[in-house]
Amino acid sequence: MTHPNTSLGRRQLLTYAAFGSAAIAAAGTGSCEQTEAAVHRLADRKYKMRKSINLWAFPYPDKMSLRQCLELAKDAGFDGIELNYDLDSELSPKSGTREFVQIRKMAEEIGIEISGLCSFLFWPYPLTSNDPAERNKGMELATKMTQAAHDLGTENLLVVPGAVHMPWREDHDPTPNDVCDKRAREAIGKLLPTAEKLKVHLNMENIFFNGFLMSPMEMVDFVDSFSSQYVQVHFDTGNIMEYQFPEHWIPILGKRIKNVHLKEYTKKGSDHSLEAFRPLLDGTTNWPAVLQAFDDVGYSGYLTFEYFHPYQHFPEALIYQTGDSLDRMLGNK
Repeated sequence: MTHPNTSLGRRQLLTYAAFGSAAIAAAGTGSCEQTEAAVHRLADRKYKMRKSINLWAFPYPDKMSLRQCLELAKDAGFDGIELNYDLDSELSPKSGTREFVQIRKMAEEIGIEISGLCSFLFWPYPLTSNDPAERNKGMELATKMTQAAHDLGTENLLVVPGAVHMPWREDHDPTPNDVCDKRAREAIGKLLPTAEKLKVHLNMENIFFNGFLMSPMEMVDFVDSFSSQYVQVHFDTGNIMEYQFPEHWIPILGKRIKNVHLKEYTKKGSDHSLEAFRPLLDGTTNWPAVLQAFDDVGYSGYLTFEYFHPYQHFPEALIYQTGDSLDRMLGNK
């Protein structure tokens, strides 16, 4: 690679490998000087997006307290942390405004922002379930999440508006597509007045395995139907990777993207469960194309790494590795 007859040196080739096919294309069509200038422009680029990480990447609450998680995220260089609402923790219906405000103040004291609130509870209690009791419980919990997000000081609440199918729930009765769409629109419509009053954005998440809102055009139609700035999109880069590509969705969703999950995914595997998601950069996502697409639509919000498998040993390693990866992706290193 460093042979004198080779037009590109090892350093240049490594740079091209790091920045993907766009740099290779430039090498094939322009002069060496033009190519090197293009590579330097890419290497010097700094994106405006902010670094965030989801609490699921930490061994909370088994091995670390919430304060320890926030402090670790801050020390690893994250701007924000996304919290998860469940049924049995300090981030649950067991807490109220007083407790959530205390958590917000703790985050402020540590110097880290709460980038958003999300929850797995939309799966056991889907807003479009054929079981009225599940739907009602889902609406009750979503309303409480909206208040919790407000109290925590974040304007972002991730919402899964509906599901045709949930393959991991053998007891789930599939909801017909048209019925799912009707129920989802009704549910978000009922949640919206409270969200608007509290100034909390209901951000619809794209999911590849729930059979609903499976294309960016469907998502646009759904979100735009509410004609409210408080119904937007929580775009997940990994949740469509099994069959599609995030860099294709981003230009279509455009300004509707209010918050982002960065999930790494590998198309090389045959496991189509949560195990298919990988640590950041250990997958097949074309990150240079994805970041450029975000930049092109003017997105400057949080990029939140979402991962469901805290390291069993030395769990802090995952947090620091992710912080370093994001710095390199954003041009901070």
